[in-house]
Amino acid sequence: MSKKEILLSEGDMSRLIEMAWEDRTPFEAILKTYQLDEPSLMKIMQAQLKPSSYRLWRKRVKEKSSKHLKLRSPDIKRDHCVTQYKISR
Repeated sequence: MSKKEILLSEGDMSRLIEMAWEDRTPFEAILKTYQLDEPSLMKIMQAQLKPSSYRLWRKRVKEKSSKHLKLRSPDIKRDHCVTQYKISR
């Protein structure tokens, strides 16, 4: 278990996993919020999810260009869904 994992509360871990599953939340937003890069997030997801859920998540991430800002359409200016109530700005 990494130092970063230990510092995450149960609520933060839940939110992190939710952000990772959301198609509209890019990895860069997770990095900004939790200081976790994609490889670190992958390790956490692998530890927290069932193996089949982790494989499904990885498949989704690979298919979604919206998870990577460089591959994302320039028309998308947000990093989360506008109806997402959990992030206060």
